[in-house]
Amino acid sequence: MAYDCLMAVDRDHVLRAAAALLTRKSTATMDEVARAAGISRATLHRQFAGRDVLVRALEALGIAECEAAAAAARLDDGPAQQALRRFVKELEPAAGLLAFLYTENQLFEGEEQNEGWARLDARIAALFRRGQASGEFRIDLTPAWLTEALYGLMASGAWAVSEGRVASKDFTHMITELLLGGALRREEP
Repeated sequence: MAYDCLMAVDRDHVLRAAAALLTRKSTATMDEVARAAGISRATLHRQFAGRDVLVRALEALGIAECEAAAAAARLDDGPAQQALRRFVKELEPAAGLLAFLYTENQLFEGEEQNEGWARLDARIAALFRRGQASGEFRIDLTPAWLTEALYGLMASGAWAVSEGRVASKDFTHMITELLLGGALRREEP
């Protein structure tokens, strides 16, 4: 595709095309990513020197999407259950990308771990801690565990939707109801 060298390459477009492809096919090659973005492999390599660089750029995009969803969900407002529901709903459009990132071990090994994940973990754990303090959530499950459970459910939900096993309109409901059904504090008999 010689035409792509005549026009400026939109990095965001390339990242979103890569994210869309990799959420469906995590083993896609750089050639396949280039085709999905409508550019040549050489142009893709000028933007991203290799798969590792592309994955790191997708990680930054994923963190930005999570942070924007957390801000839009107003995690500190109202009951914690409602804030959690808002967060899952806001994050739904990026769930496929997060599912891909969730399985990329290179992102979570070694000393080069992006501090953005720690910031997000802290914000979400604070939401669960707030829910525990208000009596909404069980206190025998740590906020760290509830945060990991949320990530796992989001990834599983995204995969189920992308494979057509679950309707996308049910995504938020299924995740929040399953998580909250296990996280809600029950009155002792």
